[in-house]
Amino acid sequence: MENQHIQASDDIKLGKFLSFILRHNPGAVDISLDEHGWADVQELLAGVRRSGRQISMETLERIVRENNKQRYSFNADHTKIRANQGHSLNVDLEFAVAQPPRYLYHGTAARSLPAIRQEGLKKMSRRFVHLSGDFQTAMEVGRRHGPPAVITIDAEAMARDGVTFYLSENGVWQCEYIAPAYFFIEEQER
Repeated sequence: MENQHIQASDDIKLGKFLSFILRHNPGAVDISLDEHGWADVQELLAGVRRSGRQISMETLERIVRENNKQRYSFNADHTKIRANQGHSLNVDLEFAVAQPPRYLYHGTAARSLPAIRQEGLKKMSRRFVHLSGDFQTAMEVGRRHGPPAVITIDAEAMARDGVTFYLSENGVWQCEYIAPAYFFIEEQER
């Protein structure tokens, strides 16, 4: 049982490092991504090892398979890997344009609300604003940044007004910007 706990802890740390590499800085381990965000798996493994971290193909497959947010995907033959969303790098992840549900949700820190109320939801250093299909997931995202707040977005009205929504492979909704007219804020947990 203790070994499983240690393995899970190591996988979380390694997963965060992989996320950093595949979303923001592949040069940290001297690899590159193609135009669609794919990295060569063998180059990634070698680069991670050069950084002093232990990783095997089995470990990488376990991290991809067991990540609770399904952050990563392999291609069909597991020779390439990429992060599913959240990039600050300019890559085309080939997201599917999708018709959103009536409401989508964005979790954030309560301290960010004054700026959000005034300026809307911006993508900041990412390529898109990330949205959840359910309130509870958004609340969990918001908690990562301090006391949480959830912003409820009238996605149906936005789509009707011509805003394009994308759906990532792991179910995260995305768009480029959300004006204040399309949302209301809830600071209480449901």
